[in-house]
Amino acid sequence: MDDRTSSGGQLFGVDRRVLALALARMADAVGNSFLIIVLPLYVASEAVGGRIFGVPASMVAGVVLALFGIASSIAQPLAGRLSDRAGRRKVFVIGGLVVLGAINLAFAAATAYWHLFVLRVVQGLAAAFTITASLAIVNELSDAGSRGGNMGVYNSFRLIGFGAGPLLASVLLEMGPFAMPGGAEVTGFEATFAVAAATAFLGTGLVGVLVQDPEGTAPTERRLALRVWDRSGSGWRLDTIFALGVATLIMASCMALLSAIEPEVNARLGQGPFLFAVEFVALIAALAALQPVVGRASDRMGRKWFIVLGLMGLVPTTLLQGVVEAPWQMIVVRMLQGGAGALVFAPALALAGDHTEQGQSGAQLAVLTVAFGLGISSGQLMAGFFVSFGFIVPFGIGSLLAVGAAVLVGTQVDEAEPAPSAA
Repeated sequence: MDDRTSSGGQLFGVDRRVLALALARMADAVGNSFLIIVLPLYVASEAVGGRIFGVPASMVAGVVLALFGIASSIAQPLAGRLSDRAGRRKVFVIGGLVVLGAINLAFAAATAYWHLFVLRVVQGLAAAFTITASLAIVNELSDAGSRGGNMGVYNSFRLIGFGAGPLLASVLLEMGPFAMPGGAEVTGFEATFAVAAATAFLGTGLVGVLVQDPEGTAPTERRLALRVWDRSGSGWRLDTIFALGVATLIMASCMALLSAIEPEVNARLGQGPFLFAVEFVALIAALAALQPVVGRASDRMGRKWFIVLGLMGLVPTTLLQGVVEAPWQMIVVRMLQGGAGALVFAPALALAGDHTEQGQSGAQLAVLTVAFGLGISSGQLMAGFFVSFGFIVPFGIGSLLAVGAAVLVGTQVDEAEPAPSAA
């Protein structure tokens, strides 16, 4: 899909409308990332409870975190298809953000594990509409000569918000409880949930004011074009978008291993929630800093081999997280893992966008967003289960999967046909 161009003007070489959407999504990303830090500690606290049949708290936390990605991943193909059929994107972004904000507030009222399970499922369903419609907007405002840069900038802004959230959440948790006028007291958990809701509603307002549907977006009646196999040439190969989805899943699972085992990491490294948040953010910071650069380079130099190199970089940077013994070592390794992920993330989204068909952006790009969500969930579940066999075990499994993903992309993914950049 190479003929679409943008007409909204550029700022720093990026379509202004992409920057507006990125800014709006950065705000709600702050609140979403709160939960990565807060929910495992919430599960381990006395604020919630329930019968867990001997399942360790780390596994319960992994399930709570993973349910968001599972629900979102199941719903994203449908959400993307609905957006394609309606020929509208903005309304789906706004609707999803409103529900996300309401659910963030509802966490403060949860008293049982099953409450958390239900809230995370609803939250994941709402996110499905926001994720697919947002990415479709970016794709439809891009052409083959700008898609990598636009995807990189969009992801970077969201990641800046996603990285700032854990730091703010950890500060609120350590400073709480807070005395309020009239003698009321707000716990650190309640404060983080309230701020998370506020950022979602702020993002809603920014989308409403700053973002419009791309001019060329129109309802489609075409059949859904999702494929596992590419039968267009001689022999059978995986469809390029599907293969990129598998690689994205493995990348995300490697990056998510740490998030579900915060208590084990803190005990091993002798640290508290703040240093864990710094380690979490180190990866996000590297991703945010490098994605625009890598995305633009892939516009000029091709995308496939950036992805292969990044997947190979995930092998040592994932494994080393299982052997480090000091917080500063974990911070360094996480930054290196973020650099490797940056080589994969924006080029993979851009290459998938290059291969999407007219009127199919929402559904076809959902393959990668679904894969990313499933990867986050599978990484969290894998870490929560396998850490009981040894701290290094989940990280060793992740590094082996990254090797397989690099081979898969190298043998099954094709570059798109070159097309001139829009003037």
